Amino acid sequence: MRTFLASARHEILYTRRSRIALILVVVFVTMVLASAVIGWITTRTVTDVYEQIRADGMTNAPNPFTGASPLYFARNSAIYVVLIGCLMAIILGAAATLRDRQLRTADLVLTRPVSVPARLLGQMVGIGAVIAVALVSSLTLSWLVIGAITSAPLTMGETGRLALFGAASWALMMIFVGAGMLAGLVAKQETAALLVPILVWSGIAFVLPQIGTAARPIALLNPVPSIAATGGGFDLLAAITGPLSITEEFKRIGSYLLHDPSASGSVGIAIASVSIALVAMIAIVVFSPARA
Repeated sequence: MRTFLASARHEILYTRRSRIALILVVVFVTMVLASAVIGWITTRTVTDVYEQIRADGMTNAPNPFTGASPLYFARNSAIYVVLIGCLMAIILGAAATLRDRQLRTADLVLTRPVSVPARLLGQMVGIGAVIAVALVSSLTLSWLVIGAITSAPLTMGETGRLALFGAASWALMMIFVGAGMLAGLVAKQETAALLVPILVWSGIAFVLPQIGTAARPIALLNPVPSIAATGGGFDLLAAITGPLSITEEFKRIGSYLLHDPSASGSVGIAIASVSIALVAMIAIVVFSPARA
């Protein structure tokens, strides 16, 4: 227990003293906060155009944002978590284990009667605490900004949904913390320790989601009411690769929690995919033979 707590405390102190880590955290918090402002500006722009068109008698359709949830303003936060938050998590995770190897801390630990899994788990928890503080700060500021934009505070239910979105964001980012730590444990060079998990992240975030949709390129460029059937093979491939894209599953969770009308798919499967990936990554890092 002492090893676990000491390792967690050390990671928190290191992050506070590291300029690069602090810059990453500040950028992440700023972008998540900015997403609410960007969402409001977008909504106001579309509404102004709608009012002008309606005044000219060109439409009788209702305002597309009438009755929209205030959380809709924060819908772009999921994108910044995937793009900036996951990269930040990879860098923090890789830095933790690389620092141990460069300073020979790992060799020293192995000569003492301490638990190596407890140390690695403590490092993960320390980084997780830093990420949790960043998420709480950014979402609290978003809560205040949305309240100011709508001239009313979010309800308890909406606040709860925002908190759950933060929890889902933390889980996703911790998966990539583990990926960074694992790369730092096994990579022979510092460059590889950063490059490999970033390549894995890019494949999960950008390649896997396109495998299923690539079978319908025309429907993506020119949406039609009814998409022609492509056969069981493509559907089976999409069903297999879909849950593996944990970033896409996270965005599905975020869309559901933030009342995005474009949300689709099974939220239960998405939650299961992210949860299984998190547990598996923790187990792989903590009990990896490479730790020795």
